[in-house]
Amino acid sequence: MWAERPLPLPTRGRLVSRPAERGRPCVAPVSSPLLEGGGSRYQASPWIRVTLPSPLPTRERLFPGDVVLDLSKMTNQTIKLGGGLRQDGDAISVMKAGKLRFSKPNKYWVESSHKRNFLVDIKGPMLAFLPVLAFEGGTRRNIPKFEMGTLLYVRVVKANTGMNPELSCTDASGKAAEYGPLKDGFMFESSTGLSRTLLSTPTCPVLETLGKKLAFEIAVGLNGRVWVNATSPSIIVLVANTIMQTESLSPAQQKIKVENLLRRLQ
Repeated sequence: MWAERPLPLPTRGRLVSRPAERGRPCVAPVSSPLLEGGGSRYQASPWIRVTLPSPLPTRERLFPGDVVLDLSKMTNQTIKLGGGLRQDGDAISVMKAGKLRFSKPNKYWVESSHKRNFLVDIKGPMLAFLPVLAFEGGTRRNIPKFEMGTLLYVRVVKANTGMNPELSCTDASGKAAEYGPLKDGFMFESSTGLSRTLLSTPTCPVLETLGKKLAFEIAVGLNGRVWVNATSPSIIVLVANTIMQTESLSPAQQKIKVENLLRRLQ
């Protein structure tokens, strides 16, 4: 029998064509193991070289969407933009609340009160951040440790324009509810339409038919990433390939296709 991780589907979305929805699940790898608002600030995002004028004026407090510089009005000088700043055309804008900081000779970043976060790739226009306390029972003395590339099953809790999405590994009640690291198994990319089909109710014919003959576990993210695990690598490959190969088929055709595949294995 197949086991599907619980996938709560509250209202409010940031998909079909976009990868992250507030309150919706995502399968996403860690891009930066641990990020600190202080000493590790230069790891907040890759440095971006842009052509700018004299040093930016530092301000006491900035908020997401604030434009700190208009490149069209400036003369040339190359500086580096760090965490919390982004270039959108000729505008340099702020992505998170904090203070604009400068380090000689030419580095700028936004220093915020966010203490420690993981940076996570959710297939969006920018990396999302996962607070180290966004886990069931999370405390400052009990911080999880993830290596780069660790696959996580997460929930998007905030997704606003111009800001890095915020993630959580708990449900709305603060319980883990199967969110967290996805160990072993295999992850593949799919369309968001296929992800929605796999999450549909009643269960889609592909998963229903496979589940009658095979034992496997599946986690589906609305960002188009699907994770499959089973006791045998051959079962993992079979399930993943079957899901991808039957996407364009009708429900009836999907059922026939899966039954034929399973019959050949016997």
